[in-house]
Amino acid sequence: MKDFFEAIQSLFVDLLLAPMDALRALELESWSAANIVNWLFMLIGFVAFLYWMKELKKFNDNDEEDRDPKAHSFLKP
Repeated sequence: MKDFFEAIQSLFVDLLLAPMDALRALELESWSAANIVNWLFMLIGFVAFLYWMKELKKFNDNDEEDRDPKAHSFLKP
C-alpha cells in the first residue's frame, strides 16, 4: 500500500508539478518571463470581456428584450 501512495507522490511531484518548479526557478532570473502566463491570461480575459460587451450591445440595439418591469417574475414588487 505504501508503494501505491509513493507512486502517486512521484507522479505529482516529478511529472505534473514540474512546470511549476521550472517557473519558480525562472522567477529568480527574470520576473517578466516568469509572469508571462499571468499576462496571457489577463489578455485573454480582456479580449473576452470586450467581445461580450460587443455582443450585449448588439442585442441591446436590436430591442429584442421586453424591458417592462412586469416581464420578469423576479422583478415584481
